Amino acid sequence: MADLKDQSSVAAADYYQVIVDNVKLGMTHGFAVGILILVGLGIKIKFFGAKNKQKNKAKALLSSLGLQSVIPTLNDYELSIASQLVKPSDIHVTFKDVAGLDATVATIKSNIIFPLLTYRFLKNKSRHFAPPKGVLLYGPPGCGKTLLAKATAKEANARFLNLEIPTLTDKWYGESQKFALAVFTLAQKIQPCIIFIDEIDTFLRARGTSDHEVTAMVKAQFMMLWDGLLSEEDGGVIVMGATNRPFDVDEAILRRMPTKLEVSKPDFAKRKAILELFLDGEVLVDVDLDKLAERTDGSSGSDLKELCRRGVSAPIREAEGTVLGFVEKGDEEGLEEFLGSLRRVEFDDFETALKSMENDNKWRSEHEHSHDH
Repeated sequence: MADLKDQSSVAAADYYQVIVDNVKLGMTHGFAVGILILVGLGIKIKFFGAKNKQKNKAKALLSSLGLQSVIPTLNDYELSIASQLVKPSDIHVTFKDVAGLDATVATIKSNIIFPLLTYRFLKNKSRHFAPPKGVLLYGPPGCGKTLLAKATAKEANARFLNLEIPTLTDKWYGESQKFALAVFTLAQKIQPCIIFIDEIDTFLRARGTSDHEVTAMVKAQFMMLWDGLLSEEDGGVIVMGATNRPFDVDEAILRRMPTKLEVSKPDFAKRKAILELFLDGEVLVDVDLDKLAERTDGSSGSDLKELCRRGVSAPIREAEGTVLGFVEKGDEEGLEEFLGSLRRVEFDDFETALKSMENDNKWRSEHEHSHDH
């Protein structure tokens, strides 16, 4: 009988294939049991390896936030959740980068950021100076909801916890509830903190008979823990959700989010402001932004960003072979000189970009329609 394969160099995920291979080699029942033990050991090693990697990431993140003293107080569940923190240095957006949402930004500054920055000093005056415990950003895709959430955390010097919902839907009984608890206990320990839930309707949708038992239990506990926040006087934790489908969010959740901000598609004036922001510093020839704003009726902020990307890069893409030649040679000086000789961006470049985007949208619409049937 051929020798068994060397197990030591095989990843845990590949142990099952090892079994199959060795069955083909005619291994005995005893060998099969041994391999099964190795499978369990391999998976366990892989699991705890991933957990340790997660913990190390969390500790590094907390240290970068100046929260070294908090680390010893955290349990494994809190450390797991802490790995989802976003470092302030990784948030590259401020309200200066948000165009066309002046009224929304003003509301956020007044009703959310100001209380977050001052609640410690004003809480003895009145509990009503605390920020809202729940904020809902709603509107069509691509209009800047996540951008606003990150900018809010940045401007308020708050920790940004980008909560990954699969973490709360662990298949093992009782684990989901422990993770849900950890979200809030961690946030309280590191406040001020914004707990951000993107597409909140997928997790906290209207309750119904279709809910899995574990999901229903986690949602109930999440709301109970949220209510605990509502009774806290220090008020440095905010749950902020974003959704394209506000009417699918559970009514009980909506009641816990008293501040609701619509982030709608930009009108003409807002589209022009967004285009001015994205095209600032670009050398353009005869590009009428008023006309371009008119041509982009119905576009979202992300649509306009993509339009600018395609339009501005048109002259370079026309010379991509030459550009690649400079890049392959590592000739940065020659490339810089060549780029300076290219034609300037014209209005027709944006017209061409618009047509290509319209074709993309048409394909997407037809593709989604075919899936519906």
